[in-house]
Amino acid sequence: MNILDPVKSIMTTNLLTVTTGDKLTAVKEIFDNHRVHHIPVVRYKELVGIISKTDFLHFLRGFNRNAEDEFVNEARMRAYKVEDIMTKGIAKLAPEDRINVALEIFLENRFHAIPVVNAAGELEGLLTTFDIIKTLAQTPVSPEDILESRKH
Repeated sequence: MNILDPVKSIMTTNLLTVTTGDKLTAVKEIFDNHRVHHIPVVRYKELVGIISKTDFLHFLRGFNRNAEDEFVNEARMRAYKVEDIMTKGIAKLAPEDRINVALEIFLENRFHAIPVVNAAGELEGLLTTFDIIKTLAQTPVSPEDILESRKH
């Protein structure tokens, strides 16, 4: 991986999204049925927020201890909308921003996903710490790199 490459070279583009008016039952369904931890919130193609799995679990507050708690949670999820719990003020990247810029943002902040939007504010992808780790893990290591690492 070259950290000077654009983020569009490693970002996730096949995204599951929700809208501000969706019920939280839609969010639960995505988290339950897909291996994602962040769901972008869009109005048409424009990014307006994001919901992390942590935010969603915080909303639930550890319920589900028994059938009654589960019933209460279901009612709460039908009563609340995405806009009620989404994070609005979020960092964003442009597709052409370099990976090293994203690394600095991740290093300075305590979140694990940055939406990638074009100049019109339309969502094009999502860069996560997992995307970076996966790319690093798939980067071939040359014999010279191995010899160099043994010197240190």
